[in-house]
Amino acid sequence: MLLKDKKCLIFGVANNRSIAYGIASCFKEHGARLAFSYAGEAIHKRVEPISEELGGEFIFPCDVTSDEDITAAAALVKEKWGGVDVLVHSVAFANREDLTKRFIETSRDGFATALNVSAYSLTALCHAFEPMLNPGASVLTMTYYGAQKIITNYNVMGVAKAALEASVRYLSVDLGAKDVRINAISAGPIKTLASSGISDFKQIFNHIEEHAPLRRNVTTEDVGKAAVFLASDLGSAVTGEIMFVDCGYNNLGI
Repeated sequence: MLLKDKKCLIFGVANNRSIAYGIASCFKEHGARLAFSYAGEAIHKRVEPISEELGGEFIFPCDVTSDEDITAAAALVKEKWGGVDVLVHSVAFANREDLTKRFIETSRDGFATALNVSAYSLTALCHAFEPMLNPGASVLTMTYYGAQKIITNYNVMGVAKAALEASVRYLSVDLGAKDVRINAISAGPIKTLASSGISDFKQIFNHIEEHAPLRRNVTTEDVGKAAVFLASDLGSAVTGEIMFVDCGYNNLGI
């Protein structure tokens, strides 16, 4: 088992169809110890049974837009575990209206919200948990092709993901000095709660299935397997990278 007894924090599980759930499931298969965050009571009710299903050791509240919440979460995790081997950041949000109008009409508040939740939260978590990331630890975050190419209706989320990817590169220097790696997985479209907010998502999903080299869409399990590689010693020399797990779609031209 590639992650036997590794202490893995999972931020961003929404339900059993979310990418974070797929990653946590694969981590569990490889012997990882798990703990899950939740933001708000509604998410708590979803995360608690998932934690029980996957043998999570504890769950804890953490609104990634609150420095106080992040500080409290870090203190709790330190008390419970002492150190952390893997931190998974699978958190993103943009106001629905900013994903339906033209990008040029994005509001100042909407822009700030998307960048804060979807990009800055990674830096904030890395800063708070840096003292307890064990040597050889791995940080993972989730991005999408819309960070690099124009995807219809992805709008401000594409800009936020671009900031996230740049953050991964800069964080790789700071964390690398302490023998901690950080990478992003750029997954193909998956039918999740988050993707339901993207207009015309079904059309994008069908297009990928028809045109990707592997002629299919990815699954949360596909992403989970890639995450296991990056989190384990198999990825010991990989950091600051964007790994595409999209059935080859990103390689296509016209």
